[in-house]
Amino acid sequence: MKGRRLPNQDHIARLCKPKTLDNGHITATAFMLRESEVSLSVNWLEFLKCSNRGEELTELRKIYSQKLERVPTRAKIAVLNVGKTCQHIFGEVPGRIIEVCHEPEPPNDYSHSGIYNLREDNQLIAELICQTILETHPGKEIQ
Repeated sequence: MKGRRLPNQDHIARLCKPKTLDNGHITATAFMLRESEVSLSVNWLEFLKCSNRGEELTELRKIYSQKLERVPTRAKIAVLNVGKTCQHIFGEVPGRIIEVCHEPEPPNDYSHSGIYNLREDNQLIAELICQTILETHPGKEIQ
């Protein structure tokens, strides 16, 4: 079920597994839906109410470590702006509207959100999303 849409000025983050990287760079594969998925899982950064990106990343890593069996050492976190990503896709594929909606997953992931209106076979949309990455960060804290 979709929740409320995230504000265009806000940011989302996606944990990208090592198999979606090429020489450490995130590829479009990180933004492809699996057959069983209705939306692409992301986290709403502003929901975390942190004062800076470093604190947001620390909170995200805590969430990932609670939800996942393990976070791969070479995983990356991609940060995107909601409005810029949606507008980029609409500009490149007129009529194609993606939505980013809040979908909390209690008890550990209240910032969880989903990107909707993707298709599991749509490489072009995944590539367009990939083009809007603002920042990348290690998925695990560097010791």
